[in-house]
Amino acid sequence: MNPLSSSQTRRDWLRSQALLAAGAVASKTLGEDMVKLPFENGDRPLRKYPGKRPLMVLTSRPPQLETPFAVFKEGVMTPNDAFFVRYHLAALPAEIDPDTHTLSIGGHVDKAVTFTLAELKKDFEQVEVNAVLQCSGNGRGFQVPRVPGGQSGNGAMGNAKWKGVRLKDLLAKAGVKAGALQVSFDGLDKPVIEKTPDFVKAIPLDHAMDGEVLVAYEMNGEPLPYLNGFPLRLVVPGYYGTYWIKHLSKIEVLKEPFTGFWNATAYRIPDNDCGFIEPGTTAVKTTEIKRMKVRSFITSVLDGEQVKAGSAITLKGFAFDGGTGIKQVQVSTDGGKNWANATLGQDLGKYSFREWELSGVTLAAGQHELKVRATTNGGEVQPLEAQWNPNGYLRTVVETIRVTAA
Repeated sequence: MNPLSSSQTRRDWLRSQALLAAGAVASKTLGEDMVKLPFENGDRPLRKYPGKRPLMVLTSRPPQLETPFAVFKEGVMTPNDAFFVRYHLAALPAEIDPDTHTLSIGGHVDKAVTFTLAELKKDFEQVEVNAVLQCSGNGRGFQVPRVPGGQSGNGAMGNAKWKGVRLKDLLAKAGVKAGALQVSFDGLDKPVIEKTPDFVKAIPLDHAMDGEVLVAYEMNGEPLPYLNGFPLRLVVPGYYGTYWIKHLSKIEVLKEPFTGFWNATAYRIPDNDCGFIEPGTTAVKTTEIKRMKVRSFITSVLDGEQVKAGSAITLKGFAFDGGTGIKQVQVSTDGGKNWANATLGQDLGKYSFREWELSGVTLAAGQHELKVRATTNGGEVQPLEAQWNPNGYLRTVVETIRVTAA
């Protein structure tokens, strides 16, 4: 059944898009709820899309929908209906029949193969992984100096339990020929303009065969939401979301290096140890963006909130990285002068959000800057000062929450 409901047709979907686009123009007249993110041009309408609660709209065509940060108070797993949405191409597949949808594997293989969703569930081992999906530009709106691209806050991320089959098991059915170098992935979303390159991504063969990359059909125990890739999407734990292809329909094994636009030209970072350069300079050489940087957040209080002065409170939040796991989280209530070790919550896997809490925090009357920083098992520590690159990627700085105790 189509996740938009069995009665929803292409016409229904297109009508909803037209209404949403009109809402962008008429929001003030209609009294649409708005959210103001704490940076220039940070006003965002809150709007419902099919299968979603009201999310912040960055663009409506293609849909770029950001999770309001208050959602992260709800728990370590991000609800499907609140999970952020990021498309690059505007021609979306409005109707997908899961009973007839197929996934093909070809290219430099012994034999081309095609699988239905039912065959994937019946003929292969089913596996699950808790993993963070994060847009490469999550937090770009905070970068100074500003750079082009979607000016998102910190809501272009989410944590979910993904269920599916191992990519390596599918490739084994096709038989990868000697000399293969990479594997590329394509979905059903397409460009509106012919000259726009199709959104195709590739990863090295050894990564494709390491057993961690999945072709997923479930998210948090339910079929993938339409806007998060129904009926199949690639799951690349630890890597930024640019590799997590939605509506996956085609896999190709390559014997030559992939030269598609979205690998060779877009989603590039300075090729140095940190991925950053000085503002206003140009990288001599670039490389593909890959694993996520370490990040941590406070979720129990939001920026600008008021708390009760003199009363003990418990601060909570989460941290994550690109796959080594979180070793330590520290919290400062005085703007970074002093730090206290937080208690880590249950380890749900090295690719998941890791919850933390610090109890017995008492704030005197006045303004306070709360900060949180994480250290990974790999030794990566969040920097106190924000770093810069020309695409606004890799945000990893210690975040600051400003509260008033009264």
